Amino acid sequence: MLEEQAYYTNHVEQGCDYDMHVCLDFFNKRIRVDDYRGNIDAIYGRMCELASQHALTKAFVKAREEDWPAFLSKGCMLEGIYKGYFLGSDAYCIAVYFDLERRTSDYWIEEDQILGQVLQLPLKPEHPQIPADCTLRIAQPEDAEALAALYGQVFQTYPTPMSQPWYVEKVIREGTVFYILEQAGLLISAASAEINEAYRNAEITDCATLPAYRKLGLMRVLIFALEEELRSRNIYCAYSLARALSFGMNAALGQMGYRYYGRLTKSVEIYDKFEDMNLWVKDLAQQEEGRNDN
Repeated sequence: MLEEQAYYTNHVEQGCDYDMHVCLDFFNKRIRVDDYRGNIDAIYGRMCELASQHALTKAFVKAREEDWPAFLSKGCMLEGIYKGYFLGSDAYCIAVYFDLERRTSDYWIEEDQILGQVLQLPLKPEHPQIPADCTLRIAQPEDAEALAALYGQVFQTYPTPMSQPWYVEKVIREGTVFYILEQAGLLISAASAEINEAYRNAEITDCATLPAYRKLGLMRVLIFALEEELRSRNIYCAYSLARALSFGMNAALGQMGYRYYGRLTKSVEIYDKFEDMNLWVKDLAQQEEGRNDN
């Protein structure tokens, strides 16, 4: 629909020696290549052409292990590693910038300090307890209105139109799993898992809690529930992108056994600006016992 196309479009680009699955993300002024096959030179060239054609300031591709050095040799940058993304094989987040302001991080040192604090926290692998006065459940399409209201209240801006009920209902019907926490009928916190069936991975995303209910550990409850749901579907690669300036969200992921694998510079527009996003990944098939084991 037209509202969705104002944010992004997805399509397949094909040439004589390549094809690639492209998202033109107009809201975040970037092009994302989610999958590809064929000639790396042609793929890189077409990606840059599309960015120029649509005045996009960043491009990135999830590159396979055998291909990422070829992208690097063209001046691209390695920003993070999605461990186990491709049916257990790693995906390398390779980025190229077309604008100096987009390339330059304004808060990198502060974000490093936050990350350092998070990495010193003890792991909390135990099952989190649901608050006695709260109800935990999977969201249904009829919850779209309440979910949209939650996201509209928590975020000034958001990378996808989550404050629009039509969009929330659409992604639920397409297979994104939302877990929600309610108190006396009020939706107070939510998180989702966007599942990639082809490569058996999922992104933990759309994490939001009403301000009055923060610091209660609600996000740990939701993420744990999502992980159990993913395991039941034989999805074992879980990853999440957390605002690098958010101590709370990074701490929640770090203490639940997610590992830090890089930072994506000015990746998405959230709140009131483009923000750096920390990449956290967890192998749901493994039991985390310490932060330094492999």
